Amino acid sequence: MSTTEIEPYRLSRRGFLNAAALGAASIAVSACTTVARRPVEPPPANFEPPLMDYATMYGPVSDNGFELPGIPYEKIDEQFLRQIVPDPTGQRPGTIVVDTAGHHLYLVRPGGQAIRYGVGLGRAGFEWSGDAVVQWKQKWPKWTPPAEMIARQPELAKYSVDNGGMPGGLTNPLGARALYLFEGNEDTLYRLHGSPEWFSIGKSVSSGCVRLINQDIIDLYDRVPNKTPVVVTAGVGQELVATADRKAIPIDAGVPEGSILLGPAGAISEPIF
Repeated sequence: MSTTEIEPYRLSRRGFLNAAALGAASIAVSACTTVARRPVEPPPANFEPPLMDYATMYGPVSDNGFELPGIPYEKIDEQFLRQIVPDPTGQRPGTIVVDTAGHHLYLVRPGGQAIRYGVGLGRAGFEWSGDAVVQWKQKWPKWTPPAEMIARQPELAKYSVDNGGMPGGLTNPLGARALYLFEGNEDTLYRLHGSPEWFSIGKSVSSGCVRLINQDIIDLYDRVPNKTPVVVTAGVGQELVATADRKAIPIDAGVPEGSILLGPAGAISEPIF
């Protein structure tokens, strides 16, 4: 074979080897690229993100011009601190369940979980139970004590409806947030609300409403929309006991005049308030 005939053969063989090398490199790069671009699998649909640590959850908060102090959570029984627990209520996700016997409020979540908060409740003679709907929400709400409360505590007359109520603030009994409970299109006059008195959580000391630590009511307020169903019961899993024969004293005189509501909410059960 002549030199002229050998040279094309060498070039052809060299080209083949170069092409093979480039092909292998291309496959390797393609494989790396495929691995690098693999989409991150989303968490399960029923996954409830973990909560922050207590020091963060109950630390000082700057909110709407008010400076909420930190809560000495070490002095509170841990069962009354915000935490994720297995749902004991059996209610559909999105429902708020208040267990007055255990002094707990559950926000039911998907996947058999619930966020549990500790609450303070009405003292003996002022307890209540039933079904309601969150029909109105308010940040740093005004407080207008009802006539029955003023009759028992005349010093509150300066905050009556006629006197314009008590402006929102750090010492306001409704705290940093209030969720206003309605049955049908009627204001029950009961509230889920904040309180500066963190030491009352887990106890029965107030006049008929469900109070939470201010940091907890802010968290709950941000998690629930209007029209959220609320069930208040004397024990999770127990039948509700009607209270029509007992005079309960609410903490509030009513939604402020001129407030814009969402319209009548469908009744959940027979009226018992």
